[in-house]
Amino acid sequence: MKSIKVGLLGLGTVGTGVVRIVEGHQEDLQRKVGCPIEIEQILVKDKRKQRSIPLPTAKLTEDPADIIDNPDIDIVIEVMGGIAQAKELMLQAIARGKHVVTANKDLMAQHGAEILAQAAEKQCDVLYEASVAGGIPILRTLVNGFSSDRITKIMGIVNGTTNYILSKMSQEGASYEEVLREAQQLGYAEADPTSDVEGMDAAYKMAILGTLGFHTHVAMEDVSVKGISQVSKEDILYGQRLGYEIKLLGIAERKNDAISLSVQPTMVKQTHPLASVNGVFNAVYVYGEAVGETMFYGPGAGEMPTATSVVSDLVAIARNIMLGVSGKTSLAPYNEKKLMSDEQVVSKNFLLLHVADRAGVLSQITQVFAKHDVSLESVLQQPNEHNPLAEIIIITHDASRAGMNRVLAELEQLDVVQLIKSVYRVEG
Repeated sequence: MKSIKVGLLGLGTVGTGVVRIVEGHQEDLQRKVGCPIEIEQILVKDKRKQRSIPLPTAKLTEDPADIIDNPDIDIVIEVMGGIAQAKELMLQAIARGKHVVTANKDLMAQHGAEILAQAAEKQCDVLYEASVAGGIPILRTLVNGFSSDRITKIMGIVNGTTNYILSKMSQEGASYEEVLREAQQLGYAEADPTSDVEGMDAAYKMAILGTLGFHTHVAMEDVSVKGISQVSKEDILYGQRLGYEIKLLGIAERKNDAISLSVQPTMVKQTHPLASVNGVFNAVYVYGEAVGETMFYGPGAGEMPTATSVVSDLVAIARNIMLGVSGKTSLAPYNEKKLMSDEQVVSKNFLLLHVADRAGVLSQITQVFAKHDVSLESVLQQPNEHNPLAEIIIITHDASRAGMNRVLAELEQLDVVQLIKSVYRVEG
C-alpha cells in the first residue's frame, strides 16, 4: 500500500508534537486516510542536538532542499516560525506541486492571499487550522460548519498570554507589571512580550478569522489594535463593582456588507460566558444569522493542542489526495472588502474620569454627551480617599465610535475634567 510522505520544516515544540502524534497514532491515521502517513524528512538547525524524541539521524536534514526538491514528499508541514524563510519555502513547495500545512499566523495574516492564490493555481491544498486558537478547530468550523450560514460577528479571546495576565490581575488584585513578570517566569510570556501584550498577536488571528468568516481579504491595517499595558488594578476593580471583567477581545463584525475588526481590552458582563474564560485558555464566539450564537472553547497553545490541529489538517489533505480532489476547495476570498466608517461602528462604552470635586461638574459632563447624541446607561460618582479629585464612572448606551471620539475630544477641553483615566468598549 502506497504511503503518503511528509516533510516537516521545524522540530521545536509543535514539530515534536506532530511527530509524536503521527508515529503514535499510526493505526488510527491509516483508518481515517486509507493508507499510512510517513514522516520522510525533518528540517532542523542542528542534527547533533539532543531531542526529547528518538529519531534516526537519516530523517534529519539541515538543508531545506532535501524536503522541497524531494519528489517523494507529498505534503510539507511548516512549523519553523518566522516569515521570510517560511514564506519562501512554502511558495517553493507549492510550485513543485506539494500541499502545505502551517501553524504560522503571522505569515498567513500578512501573505495568506498570495500563498492561497498560488496554491489555487497549482491545485494544491494549504491548510492552517493551528494558526488560530491552538487546539480549537475554529477555522475548519468557519469554512465547513458555517458554509450554509452567514456570519455576522466573531468575538473572542484568542491570546492566552494576555488572558492569563488579566485573569491573575482580576483574581489576585495584582498589578500588570507583577503578573507580567510571573508570566515570563512561567514561560507564558516571551522575554519581549510586545506582540502579545500590545495586541498584535491577537490582531493577526482576527485578520485570519475575518478573512475566512466574511470571505474578504482582511489586511493587518484593517484591524484597530489596542493592547493591555495600560489596564490598571483600578480599572479591573471598578469593572467588577459594576458587574464586568476586563478581557482582551478580538471583535469582527459585519453589517450591511461592511466589516469592522478590532482588538482591545473590553468590559465583558460577568454573566457572559467569555467573562469566565481564565488563564491561558481561548474562546471564540461566532454569531450566524441562522444558527444564532455558538461558542468554541479550549487550550489556545501548547505542544499537543497545536500539534493536534496540525495533524487534523494533515489528515484532511491526505484524504483529498486519496480521493483525487486536491486543490478543489478554495479558501480564497471572493467578496469585495468594504470597511465600516467610524459612524457605523457602534458599541457601549465605559469611561473613568477624574474630575474637580465641586457642584455642577456632573451636569457639565452629561451635557457634552447629550450634545453629541450619546445617551448614558449609568453614572456613578464617588470620592476616592487616595485621590483629591472625584471619580466619575459612566457607561453609555450604544454609541458610534465617531460620536464617542467627539465626546472625548470635548471632555479633554473641559476645565473640570482633570483626566480621562480609562475608556473601554463594553460587551455582553
